[in-house]
Amino acid sequence: MKTAILLLALIPAVLSTDQLSRHEEPFNADSALVKFGALCSGNPSNTKRGCDKYGCGKYGASRDGGKRKHMGLDIVCSDGATVYAPFDVTLNGRAIPYKKDNAINNGLNLKGEGLCFKLFYMKPDKVTGKVKKGGKIGTLLPMQKVYPGITSHIHVQMCDKSDPTKYF
Repeated sequence: MKTAILLLALIPAVLSTDQLSRHEEPFNADSALVKFGALCSGNPSNTKRGCDKYGCGKYGASRDGGKRKHMGLDIVCSDGATVYAPFDVTLNGRAIPYKKDNAINNGLNLKGEGLCFKLFYMKPDKVTGKVKKGGKIGTLLPMQKVYPGITSHIHVQMCDKSDPTKYF
């Protein structure tokens, strides 16, 4: 009991007044969000795809005349552009976007910064291992061969199909 009283008496002597009265703000999950680094050469600010004759690049955009929704976010990327790791990542195999094969039916499963996500329409340099932020992970495939006139892009899709927009 004497030890406890002595410790309570010493606390004000050890801590300054402003340390005792300082009010810490509650943790705000949004302020701690990860932000993707540049995904494609030629687009350092990760400009999002707008709308074109094939649809819009935002998450939730209508597809197939309203039969389904776009489950990712499209980031502008030129055909043949270098695709970069947006932060330190682990490569977890291929991600194939279509059931029917075509010239852009390739992609990559990735994990990093506590996130699990996929990148579609790229040819990976490798499909396993680790890559540091800004390291080359692949090349954008020729979207114009499959969708002439589309705004070429890399499709970012979270593994749980949640909206990735907040990370950009």
